[in-house]
Amino acid sequence: MTGASTGIGFATSVALAKAGYDVFAGVRSEAASELLRKASASTRGKITPITLEVTDAASVAAAAAQVKAALGGESLFGLVNNAGIGLGGPLLYQPINEIQQVFDVNVIGLLRVTQAFAPLLAATPASQTRPGRVINMSSMAGKLGAPFVGAYVGSKHAVEGLSESLRRELMVFGIDVIIIGPGAVVTAIWDKVEATDIGYLAGTAYEGPAKRVNDYFIKTGRQGLKPERLGAVVLMALTVDKPKTRYAVVRNALFNWTVPRLLPKRAVDRIFAKKLGLTPR
Repeated sequence: MTGASTGIGFATSVALAKAGYDVFAGVRSEAASELLRKASASTRGKITPITLEVTDAASVAAAAAQVKAALGGESLFGLVNNAGIGLGGPLLYQPINEIQQVFDVNVIGLLRVTQAFAPLLAATPASQTRPGRVINMSSMAGKLGAPFVGAYVGSKHAVEGLSESLRRELMVFGIDVIIIGPGAVVTAIWDKVEATDIGYLAGTAYEGPAKRVNDYFIKTGRQGLKPERLGAVVLMALTVDKPKTRYAVVRNALFNWTVPRLLPKRAVDRIFAKKLGLTPR
C-alpha cells in the first residue's frame, strides 16, 4: 500500500488488517508509522509501516526488498497504488515544475512501484494461491476534466490508460489490474486547498473563476465520502472472484458522475462557463 500515512491509504490499511490481512503500509514519516502501529493493535492482521517515497528509485527498491524478505517465499496478495498529490491552477499559469511533480508522483511513481513489486505478485509453489492483484487509485478526474486542476486531471487520465494497458500485459502472469475512481473524499487535502494562495491570478481572466472552483472543491470535499468507504471497496476488489475492471465510488453519482459523462462535451463546457464565469470578455 502506497500513500498510507493519511486519508484513503490509512483507512484502507486498517480495513485490510481488520479483515485479517497483513499489510505493508508505505509512509514517509515516523509519526505516521506510529499511528499505523497503534491502529494495528486492534486488528486481526498486522500493519507493518515501511518507508516508501514513490519518487525515489532507491527507496522503492529498498521497500520491495524488505517486503520480499518478510514474505519468505510467499506471494504478495495485492499491491495498492494509492500515493498521489494534487496541485491546482490554470494550465497557462501553473509552473511547469509543479506539473512535473504531479506526474512524477501520480504516474511515474505508480509505475516505479509496480515494476518493483510486480514480481512478488506472481503465484509461487509455496503460496498455493492465485496471483496477486494491482489496485490503482484513480479519480473521477480520470474520466472527467474540470478547469484549474488540469495537471491532476491529466495525471489521472494517464493512470486510467496505463492501467488498461498494464492489465492486458499482465494477463500472461494471471495478475489482474483494477482501477478505483473515487469522487470527493473527506481528507486533510481540503485544508491544503483552502490554504492555497491564488493571489498570483489577480488581474487575470482567471481570478474570479479560480476562487469559485476552490470554494466549490472545498465545500464538496468536506461533504464527500469517508475514507473508510474506499477501504471497503479496495478490500472487495482484492478478494471477489470476478472483480470489475473499474469501480466508480461517487456520492450523488447520478448528478456528479453519470450525467456529466452522458452529456455532449460542448454542453458540459457551457455549464462550466456559466457556473464559473468563463465566458469571453
